[in-house]
Amino acid sequence: VQLQASGGGQVQTGGSLRLSCAASGFTFGKYGMGWFRQASGKEREFVATVTWSGGSTYYADSVNGRFTISRDNAKRMVYLQMRNLKAEDTAVYYCPAEKGLATRDKNNHHYWGQGTLVTVSS
Repeated sequence: VQLQASGGGQVQTGGSLRLSCAASGFTFGKYGMGWFRQASGKEREFVATVTWSGGSTYYADSVNGRFTISRDNAKRMVYLQMRNLKAEDTAVYYCPAEKGLATRDKNNHHYWGQGTLVTVSS
């Protein structure tokens, strides 16, 4: 199983980034896919999740209205479009997989990969 997040970088406050996640090694279409993040010295937290079909999405209150999660099952890809970035969005972002469901609980996510660092500065 591989989950490779990419697209991170340094951006100014108010800017945008699009993260991508390439999945392999499991039946992608049967898994909900999430984005979580972990800032330095803090616990990993939920950001967004999308159901296996892409039909439903859920967001943390802190990013709702600014971030958009989407997926392309044919390409085995998940995306996170981030807009109006704030300093508090600075973190390493991960894209874990959850079998059958799409919840906010990191303990329900079976597969994790390497994250991508997003740094937002003024």
